[in-house]
Amino acid sequence: MGMSDTRPFPQPDASPSGGDQPGDGPLKLARPVSRGRRWLKRAAITLGVLITLLATGVTTLWIATPAASEAVKLAEEQAAAHGIPYPGPPPPANFTRPLIATEDHRFYSEPGVDTLAVGRVVWSKITNGSDQGGATIEQQLAKMLYTPGQAGFVTDVKQVVLAVKLNATYSKQQILALYAEVAYYGHGYYGLEQASCGYFGHPAGELTIVQGAMLAGVVNAPSLDDPISDPARARARLEHVIARMVAVGDLTPAQGRQELGAPLGIAPRDQANGAGC
Repeated sequence: MGMSDTRPFPQPDASPSGGDQPGDGPLKLARPVSRGRRWLKRAAITLGVLITLLATGVTTLWIATPAASEAVKLAEEQAAAHGIPYPGPPPPANFTRPLIATEDHRFYSEPGVDTLAVGRVVWSKITNGSDQGGATIEQQLAKMLYTPGQAGFVTDVKQVVLAVKLNATYSKQQILALYAEVAYYGHGYYGLEQASCGYFGHPAGELTIVQGAMLAGVVNAPSLDDPISDPARARARLEHVIARMVAVGDLTPAQGRQELGAPLGIAPRDQANGAGC
């Protein structure tokens, strides 16, 4: 009989990689988490905690803070304390337009608080930044009526809650009227009517655009921007207010320049509180 036809046993395939089974290759190390990703995760957790705490605090303060219906009574008490009649005449557009342009240009569309500004404040708390956002007209009114002389984070939150309450209770025109009544305009003048008579010698209804813009600018820092005690600083503030009116479309650039060239008409002291006041 010839050569055997038996075949050799099959040999296992050799693989340069040491095998084709899952897990047979070299162990791959996990990528280290980047510092930026860790920071973002920490920031997100912090933001979540702050939002939760803020929501809890707002709910508590909503119950604890006074009712918005007290605003009229508080405004009347302040007017009596400052020796001015209440209520005064409705504030004219030549005052409310520059006030809104400068202090709260989203006044008519927001619910008493500027959510973008609140977001900036929360972010500044996370990043230790300095942006404190901007207080709406309702927040400023809440400060003047409910928390005068108070400060701090809890007070800020109270003002936010009260601003929402005010917005839910009063129309925007009523809020502007309350604001005009209780604001301080420097040089000892409280209320828009007294300020107009004191600075210009005529009622608020006769304010020119530049005069209304000056009064709208003064309320931000009345002791500093007083046009009688510091006319240069008051002028700089007036220019800012007119620039804001141009920026929001209340005035064209040409009209803005024209208003800045118009006489302010500060009345001499012996004519202050003159005819019609």
